[in-house]
Order: sequence, then C-alpha cells, then structure tokens
Amino acid sequence: MSAQPVQPATPTTDLPIEPRVPERPALEGLEERWDARWNQAQTYRFDTGATRDRVYSIDTPPPTVSGSLHVGHVFSYTHTDIVARYQRMAGKQVFYPMGWDDNGLPTERRVQNYYGVRCDPSLPYEPGFVPPHDGDAKSVKAADQVPVSRRNFVELCERLSGEDEKQFEALWRRLGLSIDWSQTYQTIGSSARAASQRAFLRNLARGEVYQAEAPTLWDVTFRTAVAQAELEDRVTPGAYHRIGFHSLAADKPVYIETTRPELLPACVALVAHPDDARYQPLFGTTVRTPLFDVEVPVVAHRLAEPDKGSGIAMICTFGDVTDVVWWRELHLPTRAILGWDGRLLANPPLGLDSPGGRAVYDEIAGKTPFSARARLVELLGESGDLVGAPTPITHPVKFFEKGDRPLEIVTTRQWYIRNGGLDGGVRAALLARGRELRWYPDFMRVRYENWVEGLTSDWLISRQRFFGVPFPVWYPLDDDGAPDYAQPLAASESSLPVDPSSDTPPGYSPSQRGMPGGFVGDPDVMDTWATSSLTPEIAGGWSTDSDLFARVFPMDLRPQAQDIIRTWLFATVVRSHLEFNSLPFANAAISGFILDPDRKKMSKSKGNVVTPMGLLERHGSDAVRYWAASARLGTDAEFSEGQMKIGRRLAIKLLNASKFALGFLTEGGPRLSPEAVTEPLDRACLAALAEVVERSGAALAEYDHTRALELTETFFWTFCDNYIELIKDRVHGRAGEVAAASARAALGLALDAVLRLFAPFLPFATEEVWSWWHQGSVHLASWPSGGNLREAAAGATRDALDAAGAVLTALRKVKSEAKVSMRAEIESAEIGVPSALFAAADSAHGDIAAAGRTRVLTLTPTNADTPTIIAATLA
Repeated sequence: MSAQPVQPATPTTDLPIEPRVPERPALEGLEERWDARWNQAQTYRFDTGATRDRVYSIDTPPPTVSGSLHVGHVFSYTHTDIVARYQRMAGKQVFYPMGWDDNGLPTERRVQNYYGVRCDPSLPYEPGFVPPHDGDAKSVKAADQVPVSRRNFVELCERLSGEDEKQFEALWRRLGLSIDWSQTYQTIGSSARAASQRAFLRNLARGEVYQAEAPTLWDVTFRTAVAQAELEDRVTPGAYHRIGFHSLAADKPVYIETTRPELLPACVALVAHPDDARYQPLFGTTVRTPLFDVEVPVVAHRLAEPDKGSGIAMICTFGDVTDVVWWRELHLPTRAILGWDGRLLANPPLGLDSPGGRAVYDEIAGKTPFSARARLVELLGESGDLVGAPTPITHPVKFFEKGDRPLEIVTTRQWYIRNGGLDGGVRAALLARGRELRWYPDFMRVRYENWVEGLTSDWLISRQRFFGVPFPVWYPLDDDGAPDYAQPLAASESSLPVDPSSDTPPGYSPSQRGMPGGFVGDPDVMDTWATSSLTPEIAGGWSTDSDLFARVFPMDLRPQAQDIIRTWLFATVVRSHLEFNSLPFANAAISGFILDPDRKKMSKSKGNVVTPMGLLERHGSDAVRYWAASARLGTDAEFSEGQMKIGRRLAIKLLNASKFALGFLTEGGPRLSPEAVTEPLDRACLAALAEVVERSGAALAEYDHTRALELTETFFWTFCDNYIELIKDRVHGRAGEVAAASARAALGLALDAVLRLFAPFLPFATEEVWSWWHQGSVHLASWPSGGNLREAAAGATRDALDAAGAVLTALRKVKSEAKVSMRAEIESAEIGVPSALFAAADSAHGDIAAAGRTRVLTLTPTNADTPTIIAATLA
C-alpha cells in the first residue's frame, strides 16, 4: 500500500497591514536569529494531547556521541527533517525527538584517550577523582593510563558525553532540524536503562533470551564478545604453510595447507569433502599432529572445499566460524589454547600429553598468535614437517568493525536473544515482518532479507565492558561460592533500573555479596545495539509514559543509513516482534552514502570525512540542505560544494524575488485575493503552480524529497526568469489598474505557495521572507492547496505561461545574436508560433511585447515545433 498525501488544512492568509521588507535582504545571520525565535516560541513542540491519527512519529537515529559529526550525518538527517517539516505542514503533530547514543565501546575508547585512564573493576570508588588529563591523551600508552574504578570510569564517560551532546545539539540547531528539544534521551540514561532491562526481563521470562557457554567471536583489544552483525572482512596479508600429518593408515604424510600453524596444538581433526576420492580411504582413520603428537580423526563434511589448498583441512578449536560449525556438527572435543587477552594459555590443552609435545607448547605459551606462529614455523622446518617455504597470500580476515586486530574465537558464557539464526520458524516470521514494512527505496528490502536468511547464530547481546546497561540479574552462590547460572535472580520491573554490581537482589543483604550461600551480580553489560534496538520504546516512553507511548507507537518512520540495516533496523524489528507482535515502525527511509571526489565512501575510518560546521558557516545552512536534498533516498551522492553554491544562489534569489513581489502588496491593495486574478497569463501561472503543489506533495508523501525539490525549483526559476519579467510592466499599472491588480494578486498567491513549497528544504530563507508579510511561522502554516490555486486560475491551463515564455526566449535570442543588451528595444518583430500554442501566446501578447521591449510584435501561427524568428528589427 503506497502512502497518500495528507490533506492540507485551511491556508493561512493573514497579513500585516503592510509588508515589512528589509532594504537589503541577506542570508547572513538567519540561522542564529531564527533558531532563537523557534526555541522561544516552541515552534516545533509536540502536542502530547494529539490523538494517534493526528500524530506522525519519527524514530530519529541517535548519533554516537564519541567525537564529532561529519557531513554524512548532515546529509541523512536533512532528509529526515524534510519529512518532518512536510508532515507538520500537512496537518500532523510531528513527534520528532533526538537521542544520544552515548554508551558502548566508542565512548569508552574516547574517554581513555581524553582523560588518560582505564577501567579496573576491582578498584574501589574514589570520590572527587581528578583525571590526569583533561584533553588529548592519545599519546599516553595503555600501560601508563591511570586505573580507576568502574564507577569513576562511568562518571568520566557521562561527563564527556554531556559535553559532546552540547556540541551536537548546536550543530543540529545550526542546520535547522525541527527537533522537539524537550523530547531528548540518552541510551545510557535512566529511562533507557529501565526500558532495556524491562525488555530483557520479559524476553527472559518468555524464553526468548538464554545464557550459554560456547565459542564466541572475541576482540582481544577490547576483551569483549562481538556479535555477527558487528563483523567486517578486511583483506590482510598471510601465507599458506604446507604441513604434513603422520598417517597411521597411509605410507606417506597427509598434507594440509593452513594460514594459522600456531593453532596446531588446538587441532581436533582433519576434514575433507565426503565426495573427495583422494581422501575417502582415510575417513574413519586417524593421524598424528606434527610436533605435538596428538592423535586426531580424519572426518568428512560438506563444507570442506576440495579445490582449496590440498583439499583437506585441520579443524582447530577455534580458528574461524567454520571450525565452530564442524566442531558442533561433528561432536568433536575442545582444545582451547587462546585466552581473553589474545595470548596462548599457560597450560597445554587436554589431550596434549606427550613430553615432546608439552615441551614444544612451553616454548609458545604466553605468546601472541603472531609470535607463536613464527616459532612453530621454525620448529616445523627443523622437524621436516613443513614442506617448502610459506606461500604469501592476501585473504579476508574477520575484524570487529571498531577493532584493530583480527578476531579470535574463545569459549565464554554469554547472553543471546533468539533472532532466527538457529530457529527456522523465527526466521520466517522476521522475513514476513520485512515484507510487511514499507521500504524507501523498495530494493533495500533485499539487504534485510539477505541478512536474515544468512544468519548462522542467535544474537549475542552481552559485552565484557563497563559503560553500558547492566544485565538486571544476580546468581546465587552455592556452599563453595560457585555461581548457579541456571537459576538467575531477576530484578523486579518496579525496581528498574538496577546495577547488580552495587544493588542487592530481593531476599539478600549487601553483606552476602560474594560469600558462599550469598549472591554475585552479573558482571557484563548489554551490547549497545541491544539498547539502540529499543529506540522507539525509549523515545516513546514505554517504561515511563504509557499515554505518550500509545500516541506514538508504532512509529511512522525509521530513517537510517543502509549499512546498519543488519544491525539497528533488524534488531529493532526483532525486539518489537517479540514484545508487541508488531513492527516498530511502518516505513523505513534508507539514505545512501556520501562519496569523496574519488567516488569512495566517506567515513571516519578512511579519514576522508568533512566536518560540517565550516560548511554551514561558509555556504549557509539552507545551501547545505539543498545539496543534501538533491540526492534521493538509497542513492550514493558525491560531496559537492559546487551544489551548495547553487543552493546558496537559490536562497538569495528567493529573498530578492520575494522583495520584488512584496513591493506591490501595499496597504489598500489586493493581497491573496483569488477573485482579483483575471488576466490569462496570471491564471496560467497559478495553474502551473497548482500542478507543482499537487505533484510535489505526492512526491513528499512517497518520501521522494528530491523530486519535490526538482518540481519546486523548476517552477521557481520559470516564475523568476519568465513570469516576473513578463508582468513587470503590467504590475506597475501601465496596462490599467484591473490588469495590475490581477498581476499583484497572482504574485501574492504564487509567492505564498512557493514559500510553503520551499519551506521543508530552505527553512531559514523561507521563514525570513514569511515574516515580512505574515504573522506566525511558515513551518506551522498548511501545505499549499492545489485546489485553491486552480480556483484562482478559473479553469485555465499552464499553456499561456509556457507559450509566452517560449516567445520571450525567441525575442531574447534576437538581442543576444545582435550582441546588444537585453534592455535594448526592438522596433518590430514577427515570431512564428506553433499553431498549438498560438492562442495561448496571443492571450499574453501585451505582456510579451512589454517584457521583450518590442514596439510592434506580430505573432504568426506556424507548423514549427518551437517559436521561430521570422523577422526582427532593432530600434
């Protein structure tokens, strides 16, 4: 079902007695002046008493508060603001909040680099702690960072986030976002923590969340688990090592090729494809690992690749996610060798029992994988088990999207939400939700479906970090002080938010913390996406304001970037599906990327981003918004200051053209009087404008802001270059007062509508002009009515405007070819006009002659496609 244009309210036509037009209109200073007035007047404040059918609610993306905004944010947030402004003018009460995503790893890293500290949860809280740095501490080595308690660290995170949020708000105000600044939240704030913990407890009660000890993707720098959605492949140099395993069933070694020989002590099997004839005789037999002398089976599995390397691979616990699949499906033992710090464990794994093997392991214990690999390659060469020199390659390696080192896989206890990765029924339901959602552009649905269909695990939501939402559970301790993870002690909803590291579970006293027979709090925090996936609930007051929530949920719009469909959008759909059995929003508007001059995506990680404040100051906010609005949803756009300059010229032209038009709307004269419009050209102008109003509104209702801008801008330049020029003589009264009144009324009606059409795109320039002759704000005025303009056009079509403009162009050509000023007079001219346009052109004969400064103008019908010069004589 496609969206329909919202019916506009009655137009605002109230005028002061006389327009108040400045002598020299300018764009400079408009942003500061109008932001202050909007703030004082609460122009964009949401009416919390509005009924749901009158509400348009937006699930605004909360930007990550861990540094600075870049031009990509300006690009996509402008798209959202255009929607908000249109819906507000179309009669809706727009719920347009702003959140700050201030928890998680980015904030922690920024705090470490800013204050020169690191978190050590074992330390006690230090009241009044003063950090060693208060600015750039990036040069401080990790070993020299001052350790602080978790509570002290969280306080520093909150302090720095608060400062960043002020800068972000200042930039958004400068850009002209029509946010209701009374509706803000933080993803680490009290209401967000309560909502996140409430959703978790309900998931837990329904069995939708569970805890498991299992192989986990692990970032060794941050020392935390990483979810599937947070992975990215990076092409990394490596080398294939051809290594021989000693076969007990064959008379020669079995050779594998691996990029990770350091995982030999973690090997639990060799695997080949069941149809690979080379290795079928070995299935069911065993081989012994080189150097470590551990007997492992040779097994068959469909995921083995016969054309990769030697066609047979070693299964280690764990080298990559395929190892995990093989380990799980083939019921293999576990020989873990990597610790949380990314170094090899001090003790050899179970099964590595030979004295020679243990001696080799002692040489690599405690080393990084890189150092262990180098030593094992040396030993394999000495033993003769390494065949030839390693073969250099480049290959994709899994990284945490915010990490600097390759991910490892370690076995840890984590929390998971069932997201369809391991349950076909849940997957089918979430695919159906994707089809239920309206996507703009529609092809973005494919990215959602590909992600859901490709899931291989449930959603890992726990993180071993500090600045985040704690899990609201504790664990009872047995008589030996060991936690019983199977019987978590859940907080009550009425007590939320809680922090298990300092709060006490029901039925226990603080003195029992960590004692046998007592309790221990869950030490982990939720993944930032586990909180961000609840932005509709957090912004809408699910846990704090049930009345507001009923008025705004499900949201009408989720605007976001395409690269987080798999994370934010999908996760939000999962949480809403589980909690409410519904979508969290009806429409998804997906922005494209910003490309640099080399057509590469702009991103902080690539170092090619442009910070926006300088652009806003240099070109003006309306100009930057114009550039952003010139790109359609889902389409990558080139960063272009040239396009911003065009937008600035447009805004300046709007000021100047408005000044001209308003010069004729004087006291006692006609203002917005449709009945005063009597001349064919004036009616044709309003007929053309009515078409633009209707088509532009339909485009905005379908989230095609670029088409709406194109239609409005095209009309505006025709209005300025042709219509205003055509009526300049008549509007001064030189063709009589009735004809002048018609032109003045048409000018007023057209300008009124044009300002409203441009208002979502150029909010500062349009508000400035509106204030010259209207009371109130253009952004609270109704969307223009095509019906009202057609009524003023009295059944006319746009033909007279098009025909008169085409003939005027021919007259201008006479002067340009003669290389004289456009103000030069023409003694006489005969213009051939296509027969289909002749009557329309002839109806504006006097206006054309006056605009072309032509003393004697003859129009002659012809069979040509465009007006042609038959004869012309300059004065």
